[in-house]
Amino acid sequence: MRRISVFGATGSVGESTFDLLMHAGGPASFDTVALTGGRNVQRLAQMAVALKAKLAVTAHDDCYEPLRLALSGTGIHVAAGTSAILDAADAPTDWVMSAIVGAAGLEPGLRALQQGATLALANKESLVTAGQLLMATAAAHGARILPVDSEHSAIFQALVGEDISAVDRIILTASGGALRDWPADRLAIAKVTDALAHPNWSMGARITIDSASMFNKALEVIETREFFDVDPDQIEVIIHPESIIHSMVGYRDGAIMAHLGSPDMRHPIGYALNWPVRAPLPVARIDFAALGRLTFQSPDESRYPALRLAREVMALRGLSGAALNAAKEIALDHFMDGRIGFLDMAAVVDATVSQLSAETRLGTAATAIEDVRAMDHLARIRATEHAIKRQLR
Repeated sequence: MRRISVFGATGSVGESTFDLLMHAGGPASFDTVALTGGRNVQRLAQMAVALKAKLAVTAHDDCYEPLRLALSGTGIHVAAGTSAILDAADAPTDWVMSAIVGAAGLEPGLRALQQGATLALANKESLVTAGQLLMATAAAHGARILPVDSEHSAIFQALVGEDISAVDRIILTASGGALRDWPADRLAIAKVTDALAHPNWSMGARITIDSASMFNKALEVIETREFFDVDPDQIEVIIHPESIIHSMVGYRDGAIMAHLGSPDMRHPIGYALNWPVRAPLPVARIDFAALGRLTFQSPDESRYPALRLAREVMALRGLSGAALNAAKEIALDHFMDGRIGFLDMAAVVDATVSQLSAETRLGTAATAIEDVRAMDHLARIRATEHAIKRQLR
């Protein structure tokens, strides 16, 4: 029986993963080693019981007692805190879902790769902050990384049976997010509730706002460069409001392979869970007649400065991705708390990366997790300073 762990089980990707695991037989089909989550300990406990997990871990020390009480008498071991999550990642496992949001997901993923596990990677920050380190770790331990972002899963599937050297271009599609139809001069007054009203996808709050600002797509552009090892100039972004085409790969003979599917994260998760087999999945089938048409438009980088910042980071490489991501997380915190405006987020990130480029050797590659941690810490300090400046204007 295949051993599995889910990190970030109570988030939107974790919920979809749980749904697919139960659909495929739950504890009759999988030996669940560990589930981790945040403050929603009641849901984490329900999942752990349903999957007969050996271990349930909450990231928050103050949630230990509620989780222990919820699982009392079940025989499921309970733990709490960052070190407990890392211990869980050290447990021998065959397949690990990496769905912790943010930079916090990097180290558990690295630990899982060091055990030789197959890592289903939904945590995009891992490749953005430490792509070279992550890929090298997988190679050194005979582990495999399978992309779970819908865009990168689509690219991965479009490359099956093909030689990467034959690729001419990779086209990432973007929904445009909740504010895609807003006039540019109104974006400055957009509120959190406005940015959360995504027309297509049901996702967590942070990634939904990142979709509206295109920082989500900026991270995915960097991910594409790191995972598929293509030239940055080969990576394109196109706005596709229907979210039916998840990405495309163009080949040197002019052919383009497009991956189409309903906007449902259970598709890329299911592909990674069952790879290399295509198993039946409980996702909606496309009715092309009802759909009618697919539309596309070029993104305006003056409206979406995150895309420009992604190009700059790809040119620098090294630790610049860690700096961009940390600054983005701080800027997002300030926007969600109502302390800065929607457009201020990109300004904070831009100022932070520029300052760190002048202060440090930002293009130096990380050789260990400690390098990433140090840059992440410094970038958060600088980004906080810039966010406060924007707030006081």
